Amino acid sequence: MPNLDFGHGTTAEEASAYHTSQIKGKTVLITGVSPGGIGLYTAKAIAIHSPSLIILAARSDSSLLAASTELAEAAPNTATRTLKLDLSSNKAVREAAAEVNSWSDVAAIDVLINNAGIMMTPWGKNEDGIESQFGTNHIGHWLFTNLIIDKIIAAKGRIVNLSSAGHRFGPVRYDDWNFKDGVEYDPQQAYGQAKTANILHAQGLAERLESKGITAYSVHPGAILTNLGRHVGKEGLIERGILNKDGTPNLNGPIKFKSLSQGSSSTIVAAFDQNIIDHNGAYFVDCQIVDEEPGLKTWATGKENADKLWELSEKLVGEEHGDKEN
Repeated sequence: MPNLDFGHGTTAEEASAYHTSQIKGKTVLITGVSPGGIGLYTAKAIAIHSPSLIILAARSDSSLLAASTELAEAAPNTATRTLKLDLSSNKAVREAAAEVNSWSDVAAIDVLINNAGIMMTPWGKNEDGIESQFGTNHIGHWLFTNLIIDKIIAAKGRIVNLSSAGHRFGPVRYDDWNFKDGVEYDPQQAYGQAKTANILHAQGLAERLESKGITAYSVHPGAILTNLGRHVGKEGLIERGILNKDGTPNLNGPIKFKSLSQGSSSTIVAAFDQNIIDHNGAYFVDCQIVDEEPGLKTWATGKENADKLWELSEKLVGEEHGDKEN
């Protein structure tokens, strides 16, 4: 089990310091490292503990430049590399994975943190015809992970998916993931579908790759005000008492907000703690494992659901990946 003293208020700095010996010498790839988000904050917290290499992945050149500059200021002695990765396009994902696989000087990746995501966006489909939240948050990461999996297996590495308590907004619609081509689209339910998929993806990886030394986990980082929530209407949040009238968090409201540092700590625990290996596929909230209602919906757990999602994912990318454990 993870450090039982860790909880809601644990910071990324505390979590990384506690796991400093596990971080040292590791090669870590993090997706979605835009400035002001938890991906880059996580990278900076890890970087000061002497990893071998941090690979920063993001959709745009401008985000990569800003992220690499900020990381260099925080940890000037840490080796870094950037990777352009557009998770909304299967073609772009394949190109990014091919680049990673071409790096002869990076034989193994110890930790992959699938952090990137979009939230409650207006109706839209990616170029592959998949609802945008499901396509970006799940399918893009699912395909990227599988395409670079040999380098993770080489390290007997670990995969961490950023999910959310928002998975409770809805299950995966295995027969109608596109909400009747947008006619029945609800951005909150679509976000729930994608975040449920992130949890089941980790369980599917654990099921299929445990015999090859792979561990995989999913994480709810907490409620943090970042650019991720730019499509969420502030008016409704103010009406519900979640935000003050000026848009700042209501510290006495129904949601207990976290800082960027606090929101990055569970990811670091899931990525580096060596006492959770016997809980392969687990879901983390506030740096601790959660495995039942109300924190984890039944539709986000179980072999049947994980297998159905894996099969749907194979269908949507047009190729098979991963052998199930016997």
